[in-house]
Amino acid sequence: MKLKHFNLSIGTQIMKALGEESRIRIMHLLYENEEMCISDIELVLDYTQTKTSRHLIYMKNAGLLNVRKVDQWSFYSIKEEISGIIETIFNYMEKDTTLIEDQTTYNTLFSNRELAINKIERRRMSHYPIGD
Repeated sequence: MKLKHFNLSIGTQIMKALGEESRIRIMHLLYENEEMCISDIELVLDYTQTKTSRHLIYMKNAGLLNVRKVDQWSFYSIKEEISGIIETIFNYMEKDTTLIEDQTTYNTLFSNRELAINKIERRRMSHYPIGD
């Protein structure tokens, strides 16, 4: 259920959560790619695990993100309720060179199969050989 209206408290939470460049860059990657793992975000943005986790936890606690666990990986996504607000914000930032470069890096890593989701899929496929 997407928010159609929100109050000052919710607006303040969203603005505070996006009040730092690192969090905007992370949120943009999540907006563009729907779901990402901490290690993938670290790799794309060249952040430490500590920095990445700290920002993701901050945004999760602010009510902006969902988290899903698969094996040892935690995958983050934007909560549906705020997706419209986030979409509007990033529509205004669509030509930002830093955000474009981040997405280009993600696309390169994805095409090289270096991201966690691909590692998980390869592991699953090795446990279930073709024909079984």
